[in-house]
This record gives sequence, structure tokens and C-alpha cells, in this order.
Amino acid sequence: MNVRRRVAFATFLAFASPAVPGAALAQSAIAAAVGKPVSLPDIAIGSATAPITITEYSSMSCPHCAAFGQNVFPMLRSKYIDTGKVRFVFREFPLDIKAAAASILARCIGNGDSEKYLGAVEMLFKLQDRLMAQTKDTLIYVGKQHGMSEQDVKTCEEDQAQFDKLNADQQYAHRELKVMSTPTFFLNGVRLQGSMSFEELEERIEPLLKK
Repeated sequence: MNVRRRVAFATFLAFASPAVPGAALAQSAIAAAVGKPVSLPDIAIGSATAPITITEYSSMSCPHCAAFGQNVFPMLRSKYIDTGKVRFVFREFPLDIKAAAASILARCIGNGDSEKYLGAVEMLFKLQDRLMAQTKDTLIYVGKQHGMSEQDVKTCEEDQAQFDKLNADQQYAHRELKVMSTPTFFLNGVRLQGSMSFEELEERIEPLLKK
């Protein structure tokens, strides 16, 4: 290995090793950027003092996000969120206008209540195929299931200020956090891109709880 390659390799190791203070500082900066208040109020459940925060960027039109919401999230909630070990933050990263419209509807349904919002998201994920094929009718249906009239849904979907905030938050996530696809997770500032099984999350959570 020549001198130039040795220097390059040493530099790579310095940045790759989590033990290096600079790397820890970079991770801390990412964690701070993830935790920074955005345009729309955060949807968060779990203890504010939990030692672990998981932030998910999700799209209502993403099948992998729907699978996580239906198959993994309930177990994560039961074992870690409801027991005070994990705070979970759900953020929208709509991949298309249909997903954006669904996110806005969930915001209207939740009206500041994270549990109501997540309940709407759960229903939208279950109806994902229908949402993609018959967007307007599905939004009206989901709205009615949560006490909204058809006019309420129409008014909600015409709130341009909400769409602008949603777009601003998505641009921030893309620019500052390098979110490129869904689902993307941040576990105490560490970016995890792509589908995550419960077992994979558990493998990352448990060591942090022992620190």
C-alpha cells in the first residue's frame, strides 16, 4: 500500500469509526437536526424523557411504510414505546400528490392529537391500494369514518398553507437530513434507510438501553 493509499485508508477509518470524537460530533449534529422543530407540529408518542428517539419519515403511498405500520409498529409500541423506553416521532415524506393529500387529511383528523392522527394513518395504510386507485373517494370515506363531512374533507384538502408547510418540511428533510426514500428512520440520530423488521430494530435498541 503506497503512502497516498495509506493516508486515504486512515482517513476512511477515522470517519468510519464511531469511537472517533469527530464522528460522534457529526452524529450529534444529525440528531440535533432531526430534533429541530419543523413547520408542522410533530406527531409524537411515548415519553419525552425516553432514552431513545426513533423518527420515521414515511409516505402514505409507500407499501414498505404500510407494512411497517401494520406489522412492526404494534410490536415496537407494545415493548418499547408504551413502556417509556422509546419516543416515536412520525413525519411525512410524501412521494406523490396522493400521499400528500392523505397526510393533510390525517392532520385534519388528528387536529393536534397524535393518537387520532396515527389512527387515521393506520386506516389509510390499510386502504392504500384503494387510496392510490380512487383517491378522492377514499379520502372522503376515511374522513367520514372520523366524523368529517364531505365538505370538511374538501375544505381540509384546499388548505394550501398546510401543503406549503408539508412541502417545506420535506425539503428540509431532503436537504439537511439526506432523506431520499421511504421509509427512512433515525435512531438517536443514526440514519437507517429502508424497511426494518422488528428484530432488526430490537438489535439496535437493546444495546442503547444498556448504556
